[in-house]
Amino acid sequence: MRSWLPEDTALTFAHPWLLLLLLALPLLAYLRGRRGPAAALLFSSTTALHGLGKSSKTRVGQLLRALLFLTLALFIVALARPRLGKSLTQVQASGIDIILVIDVSGSMLIKDFTVGGDPATRVDAVREVTRKFIEGRPNDRIGLIAFAGRPYVVSPMTLDHDWLLQNLDRLRVGLVEDGTAIGSGMAAAASRLNDKASKSRVLVLLTDGEN
Repeated sequence: MRSWLPEDTALTFAHPWLLLLLLALPLLAYLRGRRGPAAALLFSSTTALHGLGKSSKTRVGQLLRALLFLTLALFIVALARPRLGKSLTQVQASGIDIILVIDVSGSMLIKDFTVGGDPATRVDAVREVTRKFIEGRPNDRIGLIAFAGRPYVVSPMTLDHDWLLQNLDRLRVGLVEDGTAIGSGMAAAASRLNDKASKSRVLVLLTDGEN
């Protein structure tokens, strides 16, 4: 089973081999230094240099040489064509496909559970159980479908579990009309489990069964 995961923004180069030319710059600077300070610098007018002492002229020459090598380095980097953007990585996973079908009807707001020692609604308890389940299945493609009066897709099948958990946190009662359309929710989930490349497919229903 293959899937694509987004990576963080990264700097890449269209022609990275050109960056090897940067290794020649220190050698060029060394050879240039061995020739001594005899090389002349061209100015349209020498008036600006009349007030400079010998040491000042030397520093000016060193600064110009440093700027020259910096320009060469930037030119080489430009030739390598740097690119900044999102990249995708193909992931080969050996897990299974799982669809979680979660009840978000009005009865799920009843507070008869505890989470972390504090009173919690049924939907909060389901969200916590689902979070732990997802975190324990890193190699499985997991999708989320919620239902009340009708089903809706919270997240398609994905291996990007960080994104999946973000969508789980946004799960709320009242996003669709109230009701407990369990059959419609399971039918919507079954239609998502149609990837013939997947050897194992599982549907998990989380509901209180009340309308």
